[in-house]
Amino acid sequence: MSRPRVLYVTDLAYEARGRRYCDEDIFLTSRLRPAFDLALCHPLDAVALMDDFDVVAVRNSGPVLGYQDAYEAFRAQASARGTTVYNPLTGRADMAGKQYLRELTTAGYPVIPTVDRAADLKELPAAEAYVAKPKLGADSMGLRVVPPAELPALPYGDGILVQPRIDFQYEVSFYFVDDTLLYALYAPDPARRWELRPYEPTAADRDFARGFVAWNALPYGIQRVDACRSPEGDLLLVELEDLNPYLSLDLLDEATRDAFVAAMTTSLRAAATR
Repeated sequence: MSRPRVLYVTDLAYEARGRRYCDEDIFLTSRLRPAFDLALCHPLDAVALMDDFDVVAVRNSGPVLGYQDAYEAFRAQASARGTTVYNPLTGRADMAGKQYLRELTTAGYPVIPTVDRAADLKELPAAEAYVAKPKLGADSMGLRVVPPAELPALPYGDGILVQPRIDFQYEVSFYFVDDTLLYALYAPDPARRWELRPYEPTAADRDFARGFVAWNALPYGIQRVDACRSPEGDLLLVELEDLNPYLSLDLLDEATRDAFVAAMTTSLRAAATR
């Protein structure tokens, strides 16, 4: 039997704060290779190569803000050619920019309150400081902390979002393959975002995370639901990463890591043979 051909898109040279993307992709491709005919490529090479593969798996490709035109060209060409992309390009969350944070706020979801117009600043709770970030940002690129007095003068027309700065208890991330929650990790120290430890989610935590995965309605793929625990004890969405979420696989025990690889293999094979 022929094996599915996978073009695995990653930027092995990308340097992220507190993480080594390349190590994760070297490990993951080594575990996927027995099930697939697999090749790695840089995101700038994907359009030229993708016709020879059954599926294009976009993994640790780095923030697309650094190559926005090339990313838009990839999306357009993949759509025109009927290319199967993993994750599908129908994602409504970070894949399409951070406008969804405003949409979810308006819809009443448990998310850090977010606005994108000066006229809506009255909707935000009072805070000692606020966070302004670009809708197309990633990895904290372009993020600013501003005092309340500066909010009306921010350049909203340039595509920014504003949120109150919350003194949360901790951040926690929930990792999904398709619609299955496989593990969760949290950062006990708010000042050390990527010093993560295993986290055992409660039933309420699981319902919270699954609600956002259901909202995004991807037919398959990998998603990371990032949240913070408010001072009152509630979970609030920080971000729904549906483009190329870093997985922190090196922090997992062997059994959990094996379970993730097995789930991704099944999911990727199903996508490649659709």
